[in-house]
Amino acid sequence: MPELPEVETIVRGLADTVVGRRIADVRVETPSVIINDLPGDFATLLRGETIEAVVRRAKFIVMRLSSGRSLVTHLRMTGRFVVEREACQDAYARVRLRFEDGGWLRYSDVRRLGRVRLTADGTWAEGIGVEPLGPAFTPELFHRLLKGRRTPIKVLLLDQRVVAGVGNIYACEALYQAGIHPRRPAGSLSKERTGRLHSAIVRVLESAIRMRGTTVRGYVDAEGLKGGFQNQLAVYGREGLLCFRCHVPIKRVALGQRGTFYCPRCQR
Repeated sequence: MPELPEVETIVRGLADTVVGRRIADVRVETPSVIINDLPGDFATLLRGETIEAVVRRAKFIVMRLSSGRSLVTHLRMTGRFVVEREACQDAYARVRLRFEDGGWLRYSDVRRLGRVRLTADGTWAEGIGVEPLGPAFTPELFHRLLKGRRTPIKVLLLDQRVVAGVGNIYACEALYQAGIHPRRPAGSLSKERTGRLHSAIVRVLESAIRMRGTTVRGYVDAEGLKGGFQNQLAVYGREGLLCFRCHVPIKRVALGQRGTFYCPRCQR
């Protein structure tokens, strides 16, 4: 599933290519991916709208429209946006937007798990946690969020109600950089170690954004390009390979739904 750096990369690419463009036509190929919070037909409501901004909230792509409405998309496992000059053949195309000045924006999704939502308010974002790259995410706030929690720190980092946008890949990498065992209870971290993890989260996310995300399977950005951060991974996906620091084999253990990767010597 695309995490914060991948979604941010897609958002920046879309902002460069679709902002200011007016939607002339809408083709819904797979109605099941559509959520319409408004009375009326989804396609009819979108026609004539101009995309005024594209922003990210957690793992959501938010296109702000000229009417004040928003088109909110969660890509889930295999969703992707592609900007194209002509409507290309794609068996997995779910929604297509044709622009008045020519060109198309295609939403494709092999597994049909993603959702494209038309909404007029921000209720869809209720309960989402603090943005880890925003000014509100301070070491002090992070320490308060962890205080008293018995949940393993890796599991807590994946809780979108606590910190928004961090997923399996970047939680593994941040914990490795901070030297913290993924099963350690979140509330047991000292203020110094919490600060170290806070810095690692920000550093890993910013580095991944600079490299346009991580392509482990099918992720590509809005231009159809793969990310590059997979070449910098220290623990994620490296089970049995040697740690770059101490040369002990990286382990994978059960934790949460997907398990976790860590170095048994470097992370305590």
